[in-house]
Amino acid sequence: MGKLEGRVAIVTGAGSIREGVGNGKAVAVQFAREGASVFAIDINAAALAETAEMIRAEGGRVATGVGDISSRAECQRLVSECRSAFGPATILHNNVGIAVPGEAADIAEDAWRRAFAVNVDSMLYMSQAVLPDMIGAGGGAITNVSTVASIRAFPGVAYGTTKGAVNSLTITLAGRLARHNIRVNAILPGYIDTPLVAPVWQNEAVRELNLKQVPLRRFGTAWEIASVAAFLASDEASYVTGVLMPVDGGLTVRL
Repeated sequence: MGKLEGRVAIVTGAGSIREGVGNGKAVAVQFAREGASVFAIDINAAALAETAEMIRAEGGRVATGVGDISSRAECQRLVSECRSAFGPATILHNNVGIAVPGEAADIAEDAWRRAFAVNVDSMLYMSQAVLPDMIGAGGGAITNVSTVASIRAFPGVAYGTTKGAVNSLTITLAGRLARHNIRVNAILPGYIDTPLVAPVWQNEAVRELNLKQVPLRRFGTAWEIASVAAFLASDEASYVTGVLMPVDGGLTVRL
């Protein structure tokens, strides 16, 4: 029996933007492997369909919802669709996030606001949408995907700033929702070898520079993020809440 057997889990950002397996896709698949009924969400219908196909091919249970979760109304609609498909969700994995160009001196206002809408607003709105079901069920687990760039200085002023807000949201929700037996944690990935960063690492010099920064001397995989996500969502982590967990091969120890 899997560690999430009988649970209903919502995973946002569950599609991969290019060929391969990104963090959200891996989490959706891993949750299904652990026995959860997975409601997978993405704005890209084609990418979402690929994730669902992979889960079904392994005999897992999955339903999908396409939408832009920077909209509160869309979050409410998608959670309602999950409820219709599987019943109330007691696991929420907030994986959606974008990086936008620009530093402090030159970032465009629309890029700045879009980054906050996608990276921060979506996590609050999805959490708000699932809270009634989690409270009614007597508890739940919310995991927000942040980044090591939220606690160290990396290029791109909006990405680190918005993910820092995600960290604060995580801690605040953990403190406020503990009375309902709802645990809230964050995963802070380091350098993870996914389709999202593949174009960057086509530059061999950049790839080698990044690799040398990691004490374990390798990049992580999406499946390693998924394993941590499954642990945090499960009863194995029943006394874990308010944690900002780097999954980075020691990157933040060294930087």
